[in-house]
Amino acid sequence: MKIAMIGTGYVGLVSGVCFSDFGHEVICVDKDPAKVSLLESGKVPIYEPGLEDLMIRNVEAGRLSFTGDLPVPVGEADAVFVAVGTPTRRGDGHADLSFVMAAAKEIAQHIASYTVIVIKSTVPVGTNRQVKEIIQATNPDAEFDVVSNPEFLREGAAIDDFMRPDRIVVGIETERAADVMAQIYRPLYLREFPIMTTDLETAEMIKYAANAFLATKITFINEIAALCERVGADVKMVSKGMGLDGRIGNKFLHAGPGYGGSCFPKDTQALARIGQDHSVPMQLVETVIKVNDEVKRRMIDKIEDACGGSVNGKTIAVLGVTFKPNTDDMRDAPSVTIVPVLVGRGAKVRVVDPEGLREGQALLPGVVWQDDVYAAGKEADAVVILTEWNAFRALDLERLARDMATPVMADLRNVYSVQEATQAGFEVYVSVGRVGFPAE
Repeated sequence: MKIAMIGTGYVGLVSGVCFSDFGHEVICVDKDPAKVSLLESGKVPIYEPGLEDLMIRNVEAGRLSFTGDLPVPVGEADAVFVAVGTPTRRGDGHADLSFVMAAAKEIAQHIASYTVIVIKSTVPVGTNRQVKEIIQATNPDAEFDVVSNPEFLREGAAIDDFMRPDRIVVGIETERAADVMAQIYRPLYLREFPIMTTDLETAEMIKYAANAFLATKITFINEIAALCERVGADVKMVSKGMGLDGRIGNKFLHAGPGYGGSCFPKDTQALARIGQDHSVPMQLVETVIKVNDEVKRRMIDKIEDACGGSVNGKTIAVLGVTFKPNTDDMRDAPSVTIVPVLVGRGAKVRVVDPEGLREGQALLPGVVWQDDVYAAGKEADAVVILTEWNAFRALDLERLARDMATPVMADLRNVYSVQEATQAGFEVYVSVGRVGFPAE
């Protein structure tokens, strides 16, 4: 099959590369000449384990290419995937669909024969039908179908998620479109991964409902963590006890500084607005958004308490600023809320993150970036673990504590135990949902 992938952001690039690895002929289209040039040179503009090697392999095999010119790829394609951004619209919380609609109009002008237009961007319910109307109005003679095919990729594990998905959701209206999608996903059909066929609206809703539910699990355990601190319970054991229940499961039950990233913040906001627009308030989702914001602010208080009530004049080493490990994505990361407040309250912040520098330099002004944890911790008044990169999971805690001005740790990902911190020589250790020392 010939596929045109419109947009080479996270979803578009990963999907395009993986489709080419299935054996399809894929052309990825992007209007940013610098990005196209970078991709053609064999470099990826995002950090995703394994992506660059997979991309190079398929380019060399002749199945994958990049261009800034849309007409030819669309005119020759069996399927055109739209994978452009749908960020939160300023002022009202709605998803900004301007990029999707612009892509639809441009695609419509170059449809040469029957083409399936696949919306992979996360879009509110009803958007696929709007896309269909735009294409029909722009090119009344176009022969096409619109398909909803939301993505469920986890940053840091995207290739494995694409190749071994929990499920594939395909919203369709015709058998002809279903046949094209079956050919595109044939390798996954053959390996019997679940492929769910629905109408357009249901496919759109599945994406929002899934992300909102996962955000709710994270927020729930963070509220339980706050209570655990007051009553003397251990949230890690509470999470384990809950997760062993098959009806609940253990995923997304790790207490921390709140969710962030490219999906959960904007998708919960969008779902809340969809509910309001249809007079069905998403009260639970609205509360999740509110509580998640409060969790991040609570982490600031936790750091200040660990530092004796104030961070003014203190040197703080922050380990990890991306929203999760194995990505360079800092969109709505807890660090973007927490670190600027620390700087604003007079702290001298040193940051260590394996992949966060490129985006972080603009988002976190006033901090000093360092490559080495122990250099960042030398003569520091506190160390804060914000992202649980593997590089921070087996630190020499004794060395770290010994070289600090005051051995204080705020472990906001519960990487270490109270016993480990005590034995290493830390005088203050606080975490999330567990009693630290001195007693919190």
